[in-house]
Amino acid sequence: MIYVSANDLRVGMRLAKPIYNKNGVLLYDRNDKITKQGIDSVRNFGLIGLYILEPAEPVPPMTEEEIEFERFQTMGVYRIKEVLDAIMQDKTPENLMKLVDDIVRGYGDLYHKIIFTQNLRSPEDYTYKHALNVAILVALMSRRARLGIVEQNEIVIAAILHDIGRLFLSPQLRGKSAELDEEDIKQIKHGMLKGFDKISYMIKIPAGVKRLVNQLYQLNYEEDSRQAFQDAPTAVKIMLVANTYDKYTAMQLGIPPHSEVAAIRKLQMNETKYDKQIIKHLINSVKVLYPGVCIELSNHEKGLVLRENDNDILRPMVLGFNHNKIYDLSDDVVFENLQITDIMKTMDNRIKVDSERLKEYMQ
Repeated sequence: MIYVSANDLRVGMRLAKPIYNKNGVLLYDRNDKITKQGIDSVRNFGLIGLYILEPAEPVPPMTEEEIEFERFQTMGVYRIKEVLDAIMQDKTPENLMKLVDDIVRGYGDLYHKIIFTQNLRSPEDYTYKHALNVAILVALMSRRARLGIVEQNEIVIAAILHDIGRLFLSPQLRGKSAELDEEDIKQIKHGMLKGFDKISYMIKIPAGVKRLVNQLYQLNYEEDSRQAFQDAPTAVKIMLVANTYDKYTAMQLGIPPHSEVAAIRKLQMNETKYDKQIIKHLINSVKVLYPGVCIELSNHEKGLVLRENDNDILRPMVLGFNHNKIYDLSDDVVFENLQITDIMKTMDNRIKVDSERLKEYMQ
């Protein structure tokens, strides 16, 4: 699989991922050969590029749930763009509550973990894609935190709106979260405050939502936020974890993403900013180290997860490929000398799963 920019697409290339329009209608399926009309559509949609299968490459396996998740992401980004652009123009976002209802119905009442796939972001669409992913994550986590339906709706609205201030920034600064200099931080703070002002004047935005967005700003940008974190309600702590997890694992043009394992470690290492119980809600919402996932170990050995560890996600049972040896990382003696350093990924940032080797071993 290779990534090809929109300008370099050629007729006859095979698609690695489906293409949908803004209504979620399938235009081109995986393995379809793209036509001239398809290339024109890609450019008209504003897509920055596509993942293309190499000549002899088979179509990678995807479950129906994964396919539906990607379809929902495509539709959701268009809808969030309409909502945020309307607010930026001081207009009432007419379809906001319908979008919230769809996110809550789709992800706010699930009893199982989902494969949370990141999509490639450009500077122009970063804010919209980030807002959608955070909204999906808080819907998943709020279910496990046992928030009521009113709180659940409010936290999803807040997730959609929380980063609107970044639309006041230059595109290059919207997705930037590392190596920020003083001028960057100054511009981001100013933009975020302007965004909050936009929300504050919207009569139809519930007061609870405005309060959540304001509290999240304080936790992210105020110098002494420790007391604010201690006093923050559960909904804000959920947003804080979801916001950081999505930003850290996001795939951007020219910026390699961090893995889900690295993101979980980052959250767990900062107890003064991220609540332990909320991190557990995240871990219980998304699949990370599940059977079949290919991993790298600290002894530089490649391996395969055989059994998930519900008590500590970073300490599953794995099979090392070098010596065909099983390592039970839940054993303190084993874990003292051997840990998972990272997850192996495909070109499109999808977790690499070797279901065939897992099946062979289990048999």
